Amino acid sequence: MKRLWIMVKRGLVILSVIAILFLCWTAAYFITEAIYSRFTWQPQELVRQIINFALGFFLFGIIMSLISPFMRKREKLFWKDMMDAINRIAKGDFRVTLDGWNERNHPFTELVEGINDMAANLKAMEEMRQEFISNVSHEIGSPLTSIRGFARALKNENLSHEQRIRYLDIIETECVRLSKLSDNLLRLAMLDSDRYPFHPVSYRLDTQLQSLILKCEPQWAEKELDMCVMLEKVVITADEDLMGQVWLNLIHNAIKFTPKGGTIQIQLQRHGKLAIVTISDTGPGIAEHDQPRIFERFYKADKSRNRAVGGSGLGLSIVRKIVDMHQGKISVRSQLGEGAEFTVELPLDPPSFSSFPSTSDSRTK
Repeated sequence: MKRLWIMVKRGLVILSVIAILFLCWTAAYFITEAIYSRFTWQPQELVRQIINFALGFFLFGIIMSLISPFMRKREKLFWKDMMDAINRIAKGDFRVTLDGWNERNHPFTELVEGINDMAANLKAMEEMRQEFISNVSHEIGSPLTSIRGFARALKNENLSHEQRIRYLDIIETECVRLSKLSDNLLRLAMLDSDRYPFHPVSYRLDTQLQSLILKCEPQWAEKELDMCVMLEKVVITADEDLMGQVWLNLIHNAIKFTPKGGTIQIQLQRHGKLAIVTISDTGPGIAEHDQPRIFERFYKADKSRNRAVGGSGLGLSIVRKIVDMHQGKISVRSQLGEGAEFTVELPLDPPSFSSFPSTSDSRTK
């Protein structure tokens, strides 16, 4: 609609110029006729036309020279506002909005809207960067404070052997937490880069899931969880290592948040050209207002609960990033007190992995 209005406005400007030129030629005709009558001179028709044409353009030039300062003043004001906005953005001030120029359907409306959108996007990115730094600082600072406190407590010579062992166990746990945080941050950085090695192959997804479930047996057996597994035979083309991280993360989350004696269901089925994996638990569930944000980096639906189980809020971000790389979708369905269900939909044979460096081969396991 705006583009159409700009075209109409430009057409009106052209018509105005033509109208002014027509009026100048009309005025030139009457002026020359008055001169011919005054001096009783009757030139040939061709000479009349040339004189009228030249005089009309001369009058048109005079009128345009009188109007142009007002037009140039408006253009100078526009370019001044434009340069001020660009300079503020260059200095890191993204609270920039070029008001007025787009509302009046200025010829540079698209340019104005582009600068406004760029400033808004840069502002959002800066806020995300600051929040990311704040979250990283908090996640690192918390275990470091704990390590420092218990290391200082170990200097007390009156501690019993049991207390020393307990403090050392806490220090070791916090060190593992820091190590996992570092690994996850590095993995996210690598996944965000275009240089991450991506190796799609054809393999049995049901076999991979079965192997990973058995690998996690010590964890779910310790909590006496009931594992209900229903796997159809499905062959998929994907990066097997990356998808292994997805399944391990979702399975570990289900184990962590399912109470002792609870149930975890893992289901794989083929639906058309999609492989659909569903992992559900009987844990505390996720509040509805938290569900749209659980895939954000460092976001924790229940901060106290996640801290108790050692989560950093990065696992689901990694999961979504890997699923997106495979042109799939991940969703969650949950209610408080009724557990959570994560569903991953993956194309069996994605049309293209061209956006990632790959060394692909084809083998069926």
